Amino acid sequence: GMRRPVSPVKNVERFEPVPAKHVRFVVEETGNGAEPCVDELEIYRAEESGTSRNLALASAGAKATASGTYPGSPKHRLEHINDGRYGNSRSWISDEKGRGWVQIEMKEPASIDRVVWGRDRTRDYDDRVATRYRIEVATQSGQWQTVASSGDRLPRGLVKGDSVMLPQRNLTKAEAKRARAYSEELAKLESKRQRLLSKPKAYAGQFEQPEATHLLFRGDPMAEREVVAPDTISAVGDLDLKVDSPEQRRRVALANWIASRKNPLTARVIVNRMWHYHFGTGIVDTPNDFGRNGNAPTHPALLDWLAGELMRHDWSLKHIHRLILTSATYQQAGKPNPKGLKVDGDSRLLWRYPSRRLSAEAIRDSILRASGRLRLEMYGPGFSVYKPNDNYVRVYDPKEAWGPEEWRRMVYMHDVRMEKGPVFGAFDCPSGGRPQPSRTRSTTPIQALNLLNSGFMVQQSRLMAERVRQEVGDRPARQVRRAFRLTVARKPDDAEKEACLKVATRHGLAGVCRALFNTSEFLFIP
Repeated sequence: GMRRPVSPVKNVERFEPVPAKHVRFVVEETGNGAEPCVDELEIYRAEESGTSRNLALASAGAKATASGTYPGSPKHRLEHINDGRYGNSRSWISDEKGRGWVQIEMKEPASIDRVVWGRDRTRDYDDRVATRYRIEVATQSGQWQTVASSGDRLPRGLVKGDSVMLPQRNLTKAEAKRARAYSEELAKLESKRQRLLSKPKAYAGQFEQPEATHLLFRGDPMAEREVVAPDTISAVGDLDLKVDSPEQRRRVALANWIASRKNPLTARVIVNRMWHYHFGTGIVDTPNDFGRNGNAPTHPALLDWLAGELMRHDWSLKHIHRLILTSATYQQAGKPNPKGLKVDGDSRLLWRYPSRRLSAEAIRDSILRASGRLRLEMYGPGFSVYKPNDNYVRVYDPKEAWGPEEWRRMVYMHDVRMEKGPVFGAFDCPSGGRPQPSRTRSTTPIQALNLLNSGFMVQQSRLMAERVRQEVGDRPARQVRRAFRLTVARKPDDAEKEACLKVATRHGLAGVCRALFNTSEFLFIP
């Protein structure tokens, strides 16, 4: 009789025991015409009954190859076909619509009688399922023999749950074949119909005239008094609107007032922010508060002049960036002198370029860059530094092992509002739960301990040592020179070289890399 239709979850293909070294899963068609997806391909030995060892696993020495793999997706990679993990995020997808093959070469030949495969064992996805396929085996690559196929399966769509919609026993093979063709044609027509019925979608808002605003007696929302016109605080301007001004005019009036030449606050706040990011501290060091509760500007005339420059140059931010970066102030050295330190230790008056520690993101990404492991690809979902869990109340336990998935730039790190990220959260990362106009810059023992002893730092020091050895060979002096180049972009002096060679002899090259990651020169803008 005919077998049940293909399941998106799990399919067991049984056949007479056959000797094999290679097993190939060839897809000729998928249910929705998209590239086929398989989350795991498993092969089992004939003489063993029940749940035996899967011979297809990479950990058992098996190798996977494919006709092609969907490019650029971290979820769908060839190594996922035999990594022992199920689900869409650990699957292989072909790079051809509706077809493709994936092949396993076992460590040694074996007599096999079962191949098990699925699209998604976690039951989240049922698209991209292979509906027409064959399974081939060979003792030597190239001499293929088909041992199982979709030819004896009922078409998908004939089975609903556990009950067959067409009376299975009354179907001859020819009728089943015809029913399959009708069913597949019906599925294609149905998806075409859905496509034709779907309308373009847009996020759209509706402009409605706001209700009248009343003065409230003693602030009580239930005690409305006279109606007031929309306006700003009279001390800082007048929007000149009537009680019944249309909604659109109100928006335009507000925008014109914010960007008005008569309202220099906007320009002063923007140029102060730009100064803040270039020098580490703004001319006003409370960037969100220019009022009585904020601090006074260190250079009030300069702040006003920059605000005027912004407005005179048609609000061009590029013009202000260029002014700041080409100024003698920005380009001066960071070397201290005794007189300056005595008068202004924090360099708020900018007698030298103010020294400051890099932010958490820059420290982490610089470490990955030096070890050669930073992944620069853009877009797509971020990565998490916490262990996955399905608790009713989420628990955020930091991962103990880090891999390529976590080696993207820190801007792609999934931020948890109530948690500081492991290792680099100690470096004054702002909370994601509230606005933070400027970061604090603290120095704490936790920072030093994290940079010296955390699993991430130990791993990256080892990987950087591997990179250095690969690039310059086994001569210690050249290794030290290369390590300095990669971290602090200069050659070591004689004393530094001697010290590093001693550390390398006693603790290995990774110890030198770890020490360099912890130097002020690496962590600070001097």
